[in-house]
Amino acid sequence: MAADFTRPGSLYGAVDLGARKQALDAQARREAAGQDATPSSVAEVTAATFTADVIERSMSVPVVVEATVPRAEQVQQFSQALEKLAAEAGGAWVLARVDVEANPELAQALRMRAVPTVYMAIQGQLMPLFEGPLSEAQLRQAFAQVFEQLGIEPGAPQDPSAEPPIDPDLQAADDAIESGDLDAAAAAYQRLLARNPSSEDARIGLAGVGLVRRTSGLDSGAVLRRAAEDPADVDLQTQAADVEVLSGRVDEAFERLIGVVRRTAGDERDKARLHLLSLFETLPADDPSVLKARRGLASALF
Repeated sequence: MAADFTRPGSLYGAVDLGARKQALDAQARREAAGQDATPSSVAEVTAATFTADVIERSMSVPVVVEATVPRAEQVQQFSQALEKLAAEAGGAWVLARVDVEANPELAQALRMRAVPTVYMAIQGQLMPLFEGPLSEAQLRQAFAQVFEQLGIEPGAPQDPSAEPPIDPDLQAADDAIESGDLDAAAAAYQRLLARNPSSEDARIGLAGVGLVRRTSGLDSGAVLRRAAEDPADVDLQTQAADVEVLSGRVDEAFERLIGVVRRTAGDERDKARLHLLSLFETLPADDPSVLKARRGLASALF
């Protein structure tokens, strides 16, 4: 039986659940802090507040990040134009301003080459948009192109009940998977990683592509039967773990490989350990099954 990338319980369900969990956690933290449900369209952001004001807020609304030096006269007109567009957007997106002179660590983390540089954060993913001050007309044109690509109307608030827009490369990967083109899906995930090396969606997607490639054409039932008959064959055990993860039996797969780590030594033990770590990549880092298995692996190793 060939592997099915859209099977219920597979890694794609885990991606969706992980994103929803992040959004709910961010909302809970904002409510606990007493933040307004309809925040101002402009936020002054520091290194200490960047995660909450940019990354977490972007789970519910696109955040345009202006990384600049506010006291510099040559950027003030540009900043005013950005504020004007943010106000006109009526909540469809919000503006976050970072004073990189006061927060040099953010300038370094953002890999800035010019002041100002404008980024967009959406669904927790940060991407660069453009460098240098633009005129108001140029800004309108640039944002129109970006928002059209993302399916957002910049002049109107988003429907809070609507599904959030998807990153273009994630959409390209989904489309490629739908058509069975794993090479194109992997390329889209690689593009997303190049823009955002911390993208969990890209990491999970690439790991999922690798998993599907490894299991393509396998007879799942035969693999599991052979693995049960020969528990000493590490290659068979890793194949069986792949089959189990793809069919949603994640805990069984992890326990299988932890057992191999306990029973083996040397190269075989390392092969099982590395394969287990690669399977962790197919799920969100905070998935309960991953956290439990990491503890089990540590116990087996030490």
